[in-house]
Amino acid sequence: MDVMNLSDLAKTRGEWLRGNGPHSDIVISSRVRLARNLAGYPFLTKCSEQQRLDVQDLVVAGVNGTDLAGKYHFVRLDEASTLDRLLLVERQLISRNHAEAEGPRGVAVAADETVTIMVNEEDHLRMQVLLSGLRLKEAWSRINSLDDQLEQRLEFAFHEQFGYLTACPTNVGTGIRVSVMLHLPALRITGEIERVLRAARDMNLAIRGLYGEGTEAMGDFYQVSNQATLGRTEQEIVEEFIDEVVPKITEYEIRARELLADQKRTVLEDKVFRAMGLLKYARTMSSEETMFLLSQVRMGVHMGLLSEVTLETVNDLFLSIQPAHLQMIAGHKLDDEQRSKMRAEFVRKRLTNHQNN
Repeated sequence: MDVMNLSDLAKTRGEWLRGNGPHSDIVISSRVRLARNLAGYPFLTKCSEQQRLDVQDLVVAGVNGTDLAGKYHFVRLDEASTLDRLLLVERQLISRNHAEAEGPRGVAVAADETVTIMVNEEDHLRMQVLLSGLRLKEAWSRINSLDDQLEQRLEFAFHEQFGYLTACPTNVGTGIRVSVMLHLPALRITGEIERVLRAARDMNLAIRGLYGEGTEAMGDFYQVSNQATLGRTEQEIVEEFIDEVVPKITEYEIRARELLADQKRTVLEDKVFRAMGLLKYARTMSSEETMFLLSQVRMGVHMGLLSEVTLETVNDLFLSIQPAHLQMIAGHKLDDEQRSKMRAEFVRKRLTNHQNN
């Protein structure tokens, strides 16, 4: 277990934005998460501080007996700064709830950021595998292996009838949460996004924003995940996403992009080039506005309208312009006005440097 220098993270692209997985033009990332609790310990709402510390020590010892040994960092969130915790949220490594909670808690992060184990979040363990593009099968295979290794060293709370026991009833059973991060700008432009999201909810899917529960869909990013875990196998849930959920929603977005290209090309070009112009010349920008404009540019790159900027640059900017990342890059805290100025300047320089290379 190594000490993690969080300031170094701000200088790299997160795994979920690498853009190198299958169908990454629409499917930004794939995530599989498992919720587990240790037998013999109460759920967190009833845990004492000492019990939380015991759970944390047991989990760390368990992780040290897996394939992650020597390849991960552990961050004690109760000792981390607010800025450090926000950085981990922005990189999709911990939840907002985990960042804002109190008491002994931490997170084990694989060196390549593909594997995360949150300790003392809502459950004793929330392990996740996060990969770029549509790679749910790979994510499931990796987390299933990690789960098996941990279960050889830790005794999980399990009921013969109900399966794995979790703090939230919706996670009881397999404890699995399968999700994909989708980029759906064309559906929003064509006014079809609400209809598609309603259809997804009718399929008993949860629709959340960029940073999970209770957050907005900044940059046209939407997290789509299963809600029920009881009475179905992990494999069935994963296969449903691969065979039904993702193809249906991505097909809607593909059709919307084709409609814009064929019948509303002027509208499409105006939005893409207007967004590029604002990003290259604005002097102050909020994170929400920048995400919105980068979303248009990202779509323009994938649709062949922009050759002056690469997908890698756009993906880098999605993270770099977030509040914690900006402050880590600056090396000191910034107020809202300072962040808005630095954000605009940072984007201008990145786009100008890229164009001149």
